[in-house]
Amino acid sequence: MVDLATLGRLGFGAASIGNIYRSMPDTDAAATLRAAWDAGIRYIDTAPHYGFGLSEKRVGAALAELDPGETAIISTKVGRLLTPVPPGTDLGVMRQAFVTPEPFESVFDYSYDAVMRSYEASRVRLRRDRIDILYVHDIGAMAHGDDHPRRFAEFMDGGYRALRELRDSGAVGAIGLGVNETRVCEEVLAVGAIDVVLLAGRYTLLEQDALETFLPLCEARDVKIVLGGPYNSGILAKGVRHGGDVHYDYQPAPPAIVERVGAIEDVCIAHGVPLAAAALQLPLAHPQVVSVIPGMGSPAQVAQAVTLMDLAIPSAMWRDLKDRGLIRADTPVPVSP
Repeated sequence: MVDLATLGRLGFGAASIGNIYRSMPDTDAAATLRAAWDAGIRYIDTAPHYGFGLSEKRVGAALAELDPGETAIISTKVGRLLTPVPPGTDLGVMRQAFVTPEPFESVFDYSYDAVMRSYEASRVRLRRDRIDILYVHDIGAMAHGDDHPRRFAEFMDGGYRALRELRDSGAVGAIGLGVNETRVCEEVLAVGAIDVVLLAGRYTLLEQDALETFLPLCEARDVKIVLGGPYNSGILAKGVRHGGDVHYDYQPAPPAIVERVGAIEDVCIAHGVPLAAAALQLPLAHPQVVSVIPGMGSPAQVAQAVTLMDLAIPSAMWRDLKDRGLIRADTPVPVSP
């Protein structure tokens, strides 16, 4: 069993080095991973879906040099199985949001056999004897719509059994879900047991609805949270007061979201705090949140995240946000000067 309390406040989300939205040379990916390692980051999250194996291969190559003793904590995912693309597929265009030379695509498959095959293939790409955390990728109605009941049954009847076997045998240290919604987590916890949820974007400076039922359930069941997507697809990193396009939940941000972020940003500015620093630090005040993993696509982004995470934020700023109804009154906030 991996000690989830040792992940570190700041982890490394490796979708960027899987060439999400753009191509990145191997040398740039290696430099980014080295910068994270040199900064003391020891938790890296990846997935077969990220570049169709490219992210895992790059993580494996970098850690073979940086971490021969396998001290880093690595998580990857199952549920999106890599399959060869048809002959003649143009590998130079964006496919499923990635620009990757890997001749694969990912298809959803939560069956027992698919989970076992995916785990073994990931272990080879990562060059690791074991994987510390294994998440199920994108289960839930948000990903599958009306097909969710069938996919959920497929997972609970097959993939969940595979995860339990891998954890019980010691092949993986912890199992959980890697999702963009809380409802499916509650569904799983109603019928099974998991150790951790990688929750993307649903407990942030902009959104705290998870405090209603989900996070109390996690406290009761001792389920830890790794918080992905702390910037809600970029809007909390960039802000809205400097012009240009802004995105929320992978789409152009609607006016109501832009207005709310602008109000939050104004409070941050009044206290001399970068909006992105508040976004990174707020989730960690909740006792179940053990790590925040923003995407990092360059050494400069690594350095920026480290600086923002260490920045002192005055308690008065959090009070102002609550007083103006911009974060929930029951939101735990960092203890600040």
